[in-house]
Amino acid sequence: MAAFTSKDVARLAGVSQSTVSYVMTGKRQISERTRQRVLAAMEQLTYEPHAGARALAGRRTQVVGLVVPFDSTSEMTGLLPFIETIASSARANDYEVLLVTADEGSAGLRRLAGRALCDAIIMMDIQEQDERVQVAASLPIPVVLVGVPDDPAGLYCVDLDFEAAARIAVDELVDTAHDEAFVVGYPAAVTDRRINFAGRFLRSVRRHAEMRGLPLTVLEPAELGRAGAAEVVDQILTRRSPGRTGVLVPYNAAIGPLLHALRARAVVPGRDLSLIGLSTDRQADESEPPYTNISEEPRDVSRRAMKTLLWLLDPGPGVGHPPIDLVAPRLTRRSTVMPAPASAARSG
Repeated sequence: MAAFTSKDVARLAGVSQSTVSYVMTGKRQISERTRQRVLAAMEQLTYEPHAGARALAGRRTQVVGLVVPFDSTSEMTGLLPFIETIASSARANDYEVLLVTADEGSAGLRRLAGRALCDAIIMMDIQEQDERVQVAASLPIPVVLVGVPDDPAGLYCVDLDFEAAARIAVDELVDTAHDEAFVVGYPAAVTDRRINFAGRFLRSVRRHAEMRGLPLTVLEPAELGRAGAAEVVDQILTRRSPGRTGVLVPYNAAIGPLLHALRARAVVPGRDLSLIGLSTDRQADESEPPYTNISEEPRDVSRRAMKTLLWLLDPGPGVGHPPIDLVAPRLTRRSTVMPAPASAARSG
C-alpha cells in the first residue's frame, strides 16, 4: 500500500497542503484549533513527515523526549530521581521534557523523531536485547540510553556500574568474615523482560563471589510485597548454614518489605545476619533500621546522560564523551553489617 502524503493529510484535515507544511515546519503561525486538526489527521493516517521538515523551520523544538516505563511493574520511587534530575537539567539549558511511555516501543520513537516533536531522546528501561535500540540508532536525532544493552548499536550509554556494585558488595562481606551470602534477586517483571541492569549485577556477583571463595545462593525471582518478602526470609532462615550470613538486595523496592519480614521474625540485621541494599543514600538513611547501602546514584546518572545529550546536540571542539559512561558506585556503612570478629581483624 502506498504511503500517505501531506496532500492526504490536508484532505482529511480540511486544510490546504501549505497549512500542513506550516504546521510541520513552524514557518507561519497557525491557530491551535487548526494545528490540532492537522495533527489528528497525521495520527489517523500514521503519517510521518520527512525528517528534514524540522531543518526547514530553521529552529529547534527545545524539547527532549524521555522514554520511561510507566506500568504496573514500574517502581516509581526509583524512577522519580531520574525524571526530576533530567527535567531540571533540561530546564537549566532551556529545554522542556516530553514524557513517553516505554510500552509504545519503536513506534513511539519513530513518532517522536518523524514528527519533529523533540530534538533528542533519552531512553530508559533498556532490555539486554532491545528491539528499540536498532530503531533508535537509525533516527536522525541524538539518542542516549540509560542502561547498557548487549549491542548498543553505536548509541551512547550512561548508567551505574552495576558490575562494580556487585564486586563491592561481595568484598564487604568477605572482608567482614562472612561464611555465605544470599542474593534476593529481581522480580519476574524484571527478569522475564531481561532488563539490562539485572543481568549485569547477577553475572558479576556470581563471578566475584566464586573468585573470592564466598558461597553464594541467588533467590530468584523474588516477588515484591510483604508476602513475597516473608517467603524469601523464611527461605534464607531455613537454608542458611551455621556461621555468618550476609544478604544482598539489589532491587531497592524489595528492601523495605524484607526488613519488615526480618523484624516480624525477631531477626536483627547487624546482629543475627548482615544486609546490604542497592538503593539511594536517602532511602537507606530514612529506613528503619538504616542499612548499609551501595548507592544507585540516579541523579549522577541522569546528569551525565543530559550532559552527553547536550554535547551530541552541540559538540564542542576537543570535547568528547565515552560511548559507555558508567558512574562508580560507593558503599556507605551503617548498622546492618556485622563487623569482622576480633580474631579475623587481628589475622588480617
